[in-house]
Formats: sequence, C-alpha cells, structure tokens
Amino acid sequence: MLSIIILAAGQGTRMQSALPKVLHHLAGRPLLQHVIETAQQLPNRDIAVVYGYGGELVRAELAGMPVRWVEQASQLGTGHAVAQALPEIPADDFVLVLYGDVPLIGPETLQALVTAAEGSGFSLLTAKLPDPAGYGRIVRDDSGKVLRIVEHKDAGDTECAINEINTGMLVVRADWLQRWVASLDSENKQGEYYLTDIIGMATAEGVTINAIQPATVFETQGVNDRVQLAELERYYQRGQAETLMRAGVTLMDPSRFDLRGNLHAGTDISIDVNAVLIGNIVLGDGVQVGANCFIRNAEIAAGTILEPNCVIDNAIIGAGCRIGPFARIRPDTRLDDNVHVGNFVEIKKSTIAAGSKVNHLSYIGDSEIGRDVNIGAGTITCNYDGANKFKTIIEDNVFIGSDTQLVAPVRVATGATIGAGTTVTRDVEANSLAVSRIEQRSVKNWQRPKKSK
Repeated sequence: MLSIIILAAGQGTRMQSALPKVLHHLAGRPLLQHVIETAQQLPNRDIAVVYGYGGELVRAELAGMPVRWVEQASQLGTGHAVAQALPEIPADDFVLVLYGDVPLIGPETLQALVTAAEGSGFSLLTAKLPDPAGYGRIVRDDSGKVLRIVEHKDAGDTECAINEINTGMLVVRADWLQRWVASLDSENKQGEYYLTDIIGMATAEGVTINAIQPATVFETQGVNDRVQLAELERYYQRGQAETLMRAGVTLMDPSRFDLRGNLHAGTDISIDVNAVLIGNIVLGDGVQVGANCFIRNAEIAAGTILEPNCVIDNAIIGAGCRIGPFARIRPDTRLDDNVHVGNFVEIKKSTIAAGSKVNHLSYIGDSEIGRDVNIGAGTITCNYDGANKFKTIIEDNVFIGSDTQLVAPVRVATGATIGAGTTVTRDVEANSLAVSRIEQRSVKNWQRPKKSK
C-alpha cells in the first residue's frame, strides 16, 4: 500500500496574500487540487493532506476531495509536518511525500519514483537547475552515491556550487520514516525540523537512496510568489495549447490562449487570440471562436461562429448559429440551430427556437421564443418587478419592431406583429398587429432653448 502525504500547511508570505498559498489558482484550480488529482492517479494509495495556515479555508475549498485531513497547529518545518500524519500510516506501507505548492508534478514521474523505491526502500526526486539558489543541494560521494542534503541557508561555498537540488519529493518505507522523523532536531538557522535530514540518517545506516530526475524541471518547481505562479501558468497553458493543436484545433496564437478546465473539441475548430475557456466546454466541428471571447461550461454545436468579444456562460448553443460581436449569453439559455444573436444583445434563462434572430441592442430574459421570430433593435423583456421574475412567451413567426418593451407575464401568439416603439402589457392574439404610441404632432416655428449668457 502507498500512503501519500501532501504538505500544505505553510502561509506563503512571499505571495503577499491573506489567502493560503495552496489555494491560489493555476489554470482555474487551486494549486493543492492539482497535486491531489495527480496523486489520485497512482494505484493502491491513501492520501493525507497536512494543513495549517488558513486551514478552515483550505478544507472548505477542497471539501469534496477524497483525502484525510491532518492539522499541523504550529508550522515547525517539513519533518514536523510529516510527523503529524505518520501515526495513522501502517508500518509496512511505503510513504510518498508531496507538496501542495508544486502543482505540475506528473503521475508518470511519481510512478517512477515509487518504482525506484521498491528495491532499496528509499527513492528521491532531484533536479538540476542553472540557478539553484534557494534550494537544498544534493551532496554525493565520489562514486555518485547520495550522502545528504544541505539546505541553502546552511550551505557553504562548496555546497552552493552544486546545481543538483532536492525537490523534496521522496518515497521511503514507513517504518524507517517513523523512526528517523522521531530522531529529528531543530538545530539549524531556521529552528525547524527538516525532513531532508533523514537523508543523512539513511546513508549512515547504509541505505541506498535511488535518486531519479523528472522529464522536465517544471514538474518540480514550486510556487513561492506571484511571478513563479505566472511562469507556471504560462508553461501549463502552452502544454494544453500544443495538445489541442496536435489534435487538430487551430489556435491563432498559442501564447494568448487559456484553458481553465476541460475542452472536448471536434474537427476544424478555430480559436482566435485571448480566448478564455473555463470549466467543461464542448465545441462541435467547425466552430469558430473570435478574439477575446469568454466561454464557461458551455456546449456549442457544429458550424457556430462566435464573433469577437462574446461571453457564453453555462449555456447550450445549437448548430449553425452566429453570435456577436459583443453578445452575452447568460446561464440557463438554450439556442436551437441557426439562431442569430447580434451585437450588444444579452440573453438570460431563455430558450430560442431555430431560425430566430435577436440582432441588435436587446435584452431577453426569462423567455420562450419560437421559430423564425425576428426581434428588432432595442427590444427588452421587462421580466422583473423588483420582487419576482415573470416569463415572456413569443410564439413562432412573430415580428417585433424596434424599441419594444414586453412587460411580463405576457404572451405574443403565432404570426403576430408588434409595431416599433410599442409597450406590450397584454397578450397579443395570433396574426394581429399590436401598436401603442402617443400621437405625433408638430409645433410650427419652434424655437430651441438657448443658454443664458
């Protein structure tokens, strides 16, 4: 059995934030969530998360994750943190130690680390960096055997010249770990219990430490400040962009693309610059997404075109639609096939049947709109009286003139026409014309008011 301990108790002072560091987001999810989801991919594992600073926030944010929560009331170092989780770990387990602020560690690397420990009982993940400042250094003997780890703050000139660093991730037999952690002391510049001190204890007992390295150093990089968070975000997004492009998606500029969730993409999809996709997104064949579009938890069927600067939020869009530019489709909206939604149109909690058009400067809320309806510019549904929401129903083949107000609850029956500038307060019969206007009059020789000097 593999017991996984994820250390997530630190405050992260360099983030300059009241939010616990592990709750800062990368690709739309907390750093800690990335680590937990990767750990879940390993077989035969039990996961414990050691939390501390902002613990209630951490637990509340990730309440649905299948982990055992262990509190570290006082943050006295990594060795002390591991000690909090050890009492409930069976002595015959292997223990994998991970970190809640190292979000990009891959399951393949972790599986390799576990495999490396099966022979000697101890494996360690290291990395070589061009600038290892701030990291603990791996000290080896002349034969290349790992002897110990020296923390940067405690390193002399010789150790500082070493570019192989400790990532902190290791796998070790639980019975050994329990014994070594119990022997840790805090006689160092930080006054903390370093988990890395068990390396020296292991070598003193003749234990061989199998050190392996990841495929890319980005897997081992932690987040200590917002600069590092931004660097990892771009690396992660570039990887997602490359995966999508290899699957046939055209990205006009991969460096200006953000996917913060999951995208199921059809063929021949085109996404312009600065698109942000959040949550679960489905794009059908031939969908075109214009520049600066925001899409969250949406399904967009084949052949639909999103013009630039559109917002699609928790909505379902049919095939062959044309949306925007500058359109906002809000939650619980469903558009059937070949619907046109034009510039500066907002639609909320409404259904619009096939072939209908809402082309300019309109608001449609809490409505059911039938087939082949034309809604003129400046039309609004007045669906809210300050306390309750009411529904507007517009049946098939209705023509609604510009600057119409539909005061819900109201029904416009099939084939009706609403004259421009009308305020509709009562149901409109089928195939009828509804008009409500003040009679136009002209005042001859009208003098415009002038400003007084």
